[in-house]
Amino acid sequence: MSSSIQEENKFLSYIEDYWDIYTGFICIAFAFYFHHNHMDTLATILSAIAIGTLSLTVSEIAEILSERFPEPYGSFVLTASAVVVEIILLYMILLQAVHDPEVVKTVKGGIIAAVIVDMNVLLGLAVFVGGLRFVEQEHNKDTSSTYTTILLVASLALLVPSILNESNHAQSTLYQVSMILSALLMVFYIIIVIFQTKTHTHFFKQTARSRLLRLKKKLKEEHEEEEEDEDYLFDRFNNAGLIATIFIFIAIIAFGAEIFADDGMQLAEEYGISHGIAGLIIALISAAPELLTAVKAAKNDEIQRVINIAMGASTVSILVTVPVLMALAYITQIDLTLDFSPLEIGALIFTIILAWKTTEEGHTNYIEGLSHLMFFAAFTIIAAYY
Repeated sequence: MSSSIQEENKFLSYIEDYWDIYTGFICIAFAFYFHHNHMDTLATILSAIAIGTLSLTVSEIAEILSERFPEPYGSFVLTASAVVVEIILLYMILLQAVHDPEVVKTVKGGIIAAVIVDMNVLLGLAVFVGGLRFVEQEHNKDTSSTYTTILLVASLALLVPSILNESNHAQSTLYQVSMILSALLMVFYIIIVIFQTKTHTHFFKQTARSRLLRLKKKLKEEHEEEEEDEDYLFDRFNNAGLIATIFIFIAIIAFGAEIFADDGMQLAEEYGISHGIAGLIIALISAAPELLTAVKAAKNDEIQRVINIAMGASTVSILVTVPVLMALAYITQIDLTLDFSPLEIGALIFTIILAWKTTEEGHTNYIEGLSHLMFFAAFTIIAAYY
């Protein structure tokens, strides 16, 4: 009797630990079947679930890897894994522009929406949850100050093609300016990486007071975890094995992204879904794993990690995603310019200003988190009818 109970507990433990992998594989298999049988709605929904769940697996593996490195390197691993999924998803959708040039607007919406989601949903929800639990949480204000400055400069740079577009410049001029800006953004990012990892690493590390709170909580958690018997498969992998596993899962995600892009864009056109809402859906799917990681960190009083993830992911979304997509568009001979709509640029700049105001003092509370969520709700309503 006891052996059967142990086997049942072991089975339930496997389901709890690896449900995301099982769900992802099952959904992607059915999505492939429905795609080939022209059942677009089911194929789109299941491929989206597969991308989300397998991205969660990638995030969990990346989190194991990130825990083996100090900040800001740990957050780099998490944001890098998320941005790769984001780039794959946007690129697969961009390829649809060969048949429908209007799809490019969805890709542009997805680029801006990635920052909107990271800075308002991810940061807002994590700060809100953490604020409810700890009243106030302290972080290194140099982190948020640096990131908001970087993001504001990058956002203003993206205004250039939009202003030229309003001035009725030729498409060839917009394209040349977009390519130049992409190169500048990538150079800017390389310098920022040096700033983060070499000259000013202290700007991105936890403050002393918060470290003390975290230490007390971690000691308590470690004592509780000693009583549990956890044996997660990927914890046994070395760093090279974890990196290789991440690439394997990303390749499977790319397969699901192709189905999602093909059938999803057809559905969006059929049901009249705006480019803004389509971009938000894409951003929410790719940011879901980071969102769960950030909320978990906030619950553990690791608000510094939340700031690093949310603002770091936003920075990468502009300074890396844009140049990479421009390069991929050039290779595949698709016209992609960086002339965003007034709504997109306006929402981006106001998001950064809001993030600056809610984090400038070095501590957060649930009202500041709620403010970001309210802003996102307002943006979503406008995007739906814009």
